[in-house]
Amino acid sequence: MSPLRRIEPSELPSLRRDPVDPETLAGAAAIVADVRDGGVEALRRYGIQFGDLPSADAPVMLGPAALKAAFDGLAVADQQLLERVATRIRTFARAQRNALSETSIPLPGGAAGHTLAPMERAGCYAPGGRFPLPSSVLMTAVTARVAGVEQVWVASPKPTTMTLAAAHVAGADAVVPVGGAQAIAALAYGAGPIPACDVIVGPGNRWVTAAKQLVSGRVAIDMLAGPSELVVFADASADPATVAADLLGQAEHDVDAVPILVSLDVALVDAVNDELARQVATLSTNATASEALKNGFAVVAASVDEGVAICDQLAPEHLELDLDDAEGVASRLRHYGALFIGHAAAEVLGDYGAGPNHVLPTGGTARFSGGLSVFDFLRVRSWLRIDDPSLAVGMIEDAVALAGHEGLEAHARSAARRLVRAPDEESS
Repeated sequence: MSPLRRIEPSELPSLRRDPVDPETLAGAAAIVADVRDGGVEALRRYGIQFGDLPSADAPVMLGPAALKAAFDGLAVADQQLLERVATRIRTFARAQRNALSETSIPLPGGAAGHTLAPMERAGCYAPGGRFPLPSSVLMTAVTARVAGVEQVWVASPKPTTMTLAAAHVAGADAVVPVGGAQAIAALAYGAGPIPACDVIVGPGNRWVTAAKQLVSGRVAIDMLAGPSELVVFADASADPATVAADLLGQAEHDVDAVPILVSLDVALVDAVNDELARQVATLSTNATASEALKNGFAVVAASVDEGVAICDQLAPEHLELDLDDAEGVASRLRHYGALFIGHAAAEVLGDYGAGPNHVLPTGGTARFSGGLSVFDFLRVRSWLRIDDPSLAVGMIEDAVALAGHEGLEAHARSAARRLVRAPDEESS
């Protein structure tokens, strides 16, 4: 049986799904409520229950000294690795921040505009579990700092030395060595030394996603992310071994990951399947990747137009263009979380700090959302100033009239109190 089943374009499934199943949502709700009401003691209890904390007296917060000690304990090569990746992420995030500006426009009698203000506290989640992800610490915490966030808290279960060192390099204030729904609840409501945050970001498992959904509204969140997805859109110019390696790079994330090949060449599908079978056999993450390949599929598009339509219908988290004319096709695509243009632009380079963020929308939500950025940590706040009400009469009269149509008399009276006629009108 081929690693990727072959389907027809007419059989294309939807990647859209509910972000969390009802059972997980109900279970997470109980945990979130427990930590909300029980504070740090409830957080500690869950930390011990799920194996994140070794004992009742283990700290629930690791401060700057512990983070620096972890960094100092690394080999110089690893220190430099973290710093290089952080620099690339920081450079890209600064470019994003610099693309935004405060603005003002003149109005009759005054002006209006907006200011940009960072949130005060950010909670950044980085998965631990089977694969600790110090890269996610850098992606989230560095971006928050560039946005100007004053306090940055990282939560990650069983953090490795690299994870703690990454938090130091990113400029985090502390690490909470607990994961799951209980960590999200602590970041949202506060628990002992952990303050309530204003925004919570970062990838996680279904329990993390469920908790983010539950606390959304009390705090801002970036997105409700599900299993990771990669679509490789390729033609005969693609190297089958490289395409297979890219798909396996996605498949080893999780048994629920979704690797997909959209091909303009029938022979390429067979060649990639041969390579997948060969490469997965020697992969240390074989068990996970083999299961994930069952979620994926290969589809042959009759033309570039059909291939573009298939990719847009899927709206995947990651989209690689392994095409001879990748640049030309890129401008035609509308829905994706992150785009990788050309044979050399591997999705894994996005995962590991080329610059753009790797926290991305999944499950077709790329149709209406984008990846994590400095924008998630900023508030755009408008302002209005009226210096001379006599010049704003028309605008004020419109407010009075519209309030009248809505039946809100107090609104109309409030606006009418600003009605000041210009001297020439008063004398006429």
